[in-house]
Amino acid sequence: MSEETPGFEEKPDVPADGTPEETEAAESAAKAEGAAPAGDATDVALLAQLDQARTALNERTGDLQRLQAEYQNYRRRVERDRVTVKEIAVAGLLSELLPVLDDIGRAREHGELVGGFKSVAESLETVAAKMGLQQFGKEGEPFDPTIHEALMHSYAPDVTETTCVAILQPGYRIGDRTIRPARVAVAEPQPGAQGKAEESDDSEKDSE
Repeated sequence: MSEETPGFEEKPDVPADGTPEETEAAESAAKAEGAAPAGDATDVALLAQLDQARTALNERTGDLQRLQAEYQNYRRRVERDRVTVKEIAVAGLLSELLPVLDDIGRAREHGELVGGFKSVAESLETVAAKMGLQQFGKEGEPFDPTIHEALMHSYAPDVTETTCVAILQPGYRIGDRTIRPARVAVAEPQPGAQGKAEESDDSEKDSE
């Protein structure tokens, strides 16, 4: 007959390698260690995706910048073409009015620009000037074949270069665009006059 020791109770066996809490902590640590390689692979994949996103963003940014530059160039071309078309249209209209302006100029020269006709003529000239029409061509200015059309030619002793001596029809321009050259009579120095002038100058120098 066995004797039981009073005051002691039997306890369940505990694994030799530690308490249940320690065992559970060890298993969690083992799981974490086993999951570490998978976490590294995920980070690599995320970095690769980030690089791809950055590359795509740079490409899209470049495309947007090129598109903006093309749009700005397009706007400038449209504005330039619009101005050119407007100038051509205005020049065409004013070209049709030049004969009327010539008649007004001749009437003014002959003292016939009077009364209501004078008021209408001046109003027409004012409107033409507002549209950019400018008259040019004056007696005594050097002949320029780009803006003058010589209709008469002569020689004169008092000119040292080809000179406009009479304005037969004034020229007209809009900005830098010439819509009609000035029609003029020109005079050139008389043949030999330049040589005589040079000889005279030399003689005066020698006498001094």
